[in-house]
Amino acid sequence: MNGNDIIFFDGLCNLCNRAVQFTIERDKSNVFRFASLQSDYANQKLKPFNIEPSEGNSFVLLEGEKVYQRSTAALRVARKLTGLWPLLYGFIVVPPFIRDGVYSYIAKNRYNWFGKQESCWVPTPGLKSKFLG
Repeated sequence: MNGNDIIFFDGLCNLCNRAVQFTIERDKSNVFRFASLQSDYANQKLKPFNIEPSEGNSFVLLEGEKVYQRSTAALRVARKLTGLWPLLYGFIVVPPFIRDGVYSYIAKNRYNWFGKQESCWVPTPGLKSKFLG
């Protein structure tokens, strides 16, 4: 797997798809690979962590053998992006119940606010190598 971190995201969510594209543009070190939570690959990789990917309601980051969800996953991703985005990692000091409360509010309303696709986003041929499953 070349030591890449894997981001699992809701492939039907417009906000999530934009977040993936945003991450790809700022992942100059080619750290991340991506997989939809709706994929068989997500099911295979996340089941050992007792994460039910079919629920599709969380952003999940797999770093080696450790898994992070919700706001912690997002902050850990931001830490590895180019530009000023790593500064957001400073919010890790905010208690998780507060960070995840904000995250959950956005996640609960994401389809209403940003829309939903009928099928998972298909990457361009140039980006295909970044996607698993």
